[in-house]
Amino acid sequence: MKDLTLTVQGMSCGHCVSSVEGALNQLDGISEVNVNLGEGKVDVKYDEAKVSVEQIKEAIDEQGYDVVA
Repeated sequence: MKDLTLTVQGMSCGHCVSSVEGALNQLDGISEVNVNLGEGKVDVKYDEAKVSVEQIKEAIDEQGYDVVA
């Protein structure tokens, strides 16, 4: 398992957190998602053999949020 921390812009409420967590948890290979709304960070624990960083970023982007780093 690998750990990844992404900076995400545009999240401002509990619904945003639910959207991002829900989208990421649907991906095969994601074992844990933690969204820190105050810092605009998303911590992801994932299996790199099953899901790529690009797929993770794409899933967040599809929810309407911008992945900065």
